[in-house]
Amino acid sequence: MSILEDLLLLEHAGWQSLCDSTGSTFYGETMTPDGVMVLTDGSVLDRDDVEASLDQAPAWSSYTISEERLVPLQEDAAALIYRGTAQREGSPGLDALMTSTYVRRQDRWRLACYQQTPLPR
Repeated sequence: MSILEDLLLLEHAGWQSLCDSTGSTFYGETMTPDGVMVLTDGSVLDRDDVEASLDQAPAWSSYTISEERLVPLQEDAAALIYRGTAQREGSPGLDALMTSTYVRRQDRWRLACYQQTPLPR
């Protein structure tokens, strides 16, 4: 399997965890200890913040990943860039460009940094 395929599988697993309310566990296990997420509202969350926020977050009802692009950084690091859309009841939804930077640690890809850049509506 290629790096792009590996990282897309992880991204889909992450989004699915946000749809079935298991995101806290998924991202707690997938993020590096010093990993961060930068969200569309400008907040920067470390791994503990991500776990805590996802414990109480409403589930997304659906998502799509498109326009995928891999940027190899070095042998054990790569950035996956894509357009992500997501919908949840009672929310305007999300349409953003997303970058997930992964590092390979002990033969496993771990999320080091994730950023959302909102697209104009």
